[in-house]
Amino acid sequence: MEFFRSPEPLLRRKQAHLDIQDRVGLLQLNYQIGTFTLSRFYTRIDQVFILWGLITALIFGIAQFFPLSWTVQALLWSGLTGIGTLTMALLSWFWVSVERLRWVVYGWAVLMGVGIILTDLGIWGGWWPILPYLCHLWLGLSALGYFGMGIGMQSRTFVLTGLLHLLSIALLPYVAGWQFGTTGAIMAGSLLLLSEMQWDMRPPVEFSRLTVEEQQFNREQHQLRQASSGVS
Repeated sequence: MEFFRSPEPLLRRKQAHLDIQDRVGLLQLNYQIGTFTLSRFYTRIDQVFILWGLITALIFGIAQFFPLSWTVQALLWSGLTGIGTLTMALLSWFWVSVERLRWVVYGWAVLMGVGIILTDLGIWGGWWPILPYLCHLWLGLSALGYFGMGIGMQSRTFVLTGLLHLLSIALLPYVAGWQFGTTGAIMAGSLLLLSEMQWDMRPPVEFSRLTVEEQQFNREQHQLRQASSGVS
């Protein structure tokens, strides 16, 4: 596919010239320790990655380190995953609408729903054979979600992230009693890394609901990004 030959690096420092859809809901943080100042900014998509990174770290961390019953965890995590899915849609809706990628949100919502249903059936529905493979299940569902994002965004970064999750399933038999911790580290670590870096993606598309001025602004930002990165 064409995007596999893209000149853009897989990951790099965040771009300074943001489009309209990236500026909506932008979160800017400044940290100062003595004379050292660190400034960071997070778009709505970055915020989605952080949200899911924290959720997955919490779910798999508690499953690994705390002796909560399966039924209590199923109740808590089903509710938390549902809230996370709704929040994801609310945070990302304008961005995916402009980029014509609403189907990515629908896809992730379906995958999360399938994961919740199968997990709860394993715990409450008597589908006991599923329980030893919960980590395999969630890594596999995440891989499918990243593959979909990679194709829709024409991003090698997300395709390779999906491949990482898929290949990690083969690692699980070798980590014995650390399957939940390993799964959480892979899933949360990937999400938090993506929130801190700029990933490759196709050029922005024209969106008719943006004003003429906003569309021109996006074109100018795209040109500035190309000039600053040396990508033609």
